[in-house]
Amino acid sequence: MSRESVQIPDDRDFSNFRTDCNSQEGWSQTFNKSGITVWIQILEEERALHKIKCRMECKDIAAEDLYDVLHDVEYRKKWDTNVIETFDIGKLTVNADIGYYAWKCPKPLKNRDVITLRSWLPMGLDYIIMNYSVKHAKYPPRKDMVRAVSIQTGYLIENKGAKSCVLTYLAQVDPKGSLPKWVVNKSSQFLAPKAMKKMYKACLKYPEWKRKHSPQHKPWLYPEQSTLPSITLSELSIQHADSLENIDESSISEAKEERDGSDEDSVN
Repeated sequence: MSRESVQIPDDRDFSNFRTDCNSQEGWSQTFNKSGITVWIQILEEERALHKIKCRMECKDIAAEDLYDVLHDVEYRKKWDTNVIETFDIGKLTVNADIGYYAWKCPKPLKNRDVITLRSWLPMGLDYIIMNYSVKHAKYPPRKDMVRAVSIQTGYLIENKGAKSCVLTYLAQVDPKGSLPKWVVNKSSQFLAPKAMKKMYKACLKYPEWKRKHSPQHKPWLYPEQSTLPSITLSELSIQHADSLENIDESSISEAKEERDGSDEDSVN
């Protein structure tokens, strides 16, 4: 998905994202176990650039609880062990904001971060949250991180009953640079399933956690609760991948402790 200017997604964008989530064309399945399925689509073989799609059946979890977990920045800091730093920067509308997210990459790769425009929409009993990268003058690339580019990333939550839903995660991220092939294999066969399973466990614990941590505070549902400063579109510009430094990590081997950890933490 290419953009020339920063725009807030409209109903057509959300509908197209749902269609992409449910499309089977061009995807290769890499993992299917314990209610979690992962597919990848290779876009540039030489750079290991790819799209990834994960789907998880969430029994015993209400769609609205999963939606809250994906929104709740404070709770994410509790359960997302890949996060280095995450915070909201400002709001654009009642259902769109700008945020920062930095995450750990498999050793010895450099860690990545992004600035994204995130938007969300309840669609009947289902929900969509999606984002893409933007530039903000106050948050330039950091020296200790590689600034990645989210071309299109998001979640589709489909309600399957009072305590059941299906989550689809779809991501096309340019990590900037040339990655070794083992990263794609590790992402699709180990890291993505592990992240989905971790999210599932976090959802089970969320209602109890939220009861003790500002239970009525949900600005994604009640925009009048938001204390974020307002941001205008004129303060933002598209983050084009070709304007960022390329990092060649294609010849890097996986760290031994990462390989050992993969065996210990494999998704059952």
